[in-house]
Amino acid sequence: MTQPDLTVLIPFYNEAGNIFPLLEEVHEALNGISFEVICVNDCSEDATGTQLADAAARWPETVSVFTHIERAGKSAALFTGLKAVRGTWTQLIDGDGQNDIHDTARLWSEVIDGQDTGRLGIVAGKRNSRNDSGFKWLQSRIANGVRKFVLRDDATDTGCGWKLIRTEAFRELPYFASMHRFLPALIKRAGWDVREELVNDRARWHGQSKYGFLGRLGAGIFDLLGMFWLTRRGGQGVAREWNDPRG
Repeated sequence: MTQPDLTVLIPFYNEAGNIFPLLEEVHEALNGISFEVICVNDCSEDATGTQLADAAARWPETVSVFTHIERAGKSAALFTGLKAVRGTWTQLIDGDGQNDIHDTARLWSEVIDGQDTGRLGIVAGKRNSRNDSGFKWLQSRIANGVRKFVLRDDATDTGCGWKLIRTEAFRELPYFASMHRFLPALIKRAGWDVREELVNDRARWHGQSKYGFLGRLGAGIFDLLGMFWLTRRGGQGVAREWNDPRG
């Protein structure tokens, strides 16, 4: 199979009803770009698994599905999918339909395709509007402000699931639970540049949010402390002899 330029990596957990509309939109929006889609089912309890199998049968040349044998979380799902990624760049979107893949087509043309990307490691989405309650918007605003102050990661909305990452940079990152919340900081720690772009944010198509306020708050505090320690320990070296943009 020809190596694609772009891999769309989508984690799913109980997203029945979203799968076919989302994958149809991906194929429509990315027409003209060499791409593949990797779907990771994080042990869903609804019809997600069946619908993903049907999607792989419908688009056998572009869609691959991997299924966790037990629930492992979003970060684990991303790293499961990353092991199979063949694209030079990896596009992360959530399985609920809130991220707009048309932003990928637009920014691929403006930032990646035929451009000198230099040390660019990640294009992080910043939602130009929020389809959340006022309370959820407020907690996200506070969390992003605290995180940016502590980590200095050049991003203002890491809660946005839309992220376009250089696959080489993605594979260099250390894995830990919930590390998907800190991708810009981890990419920057590895010596790559972070760029933020406005993207569309839509209402969830079907199902319910998987994140509660108290659970996210408790985990977020401990994770932020760990990231504070990690980012001050430096990243890996880059050899002059490598063909590496960071050199």
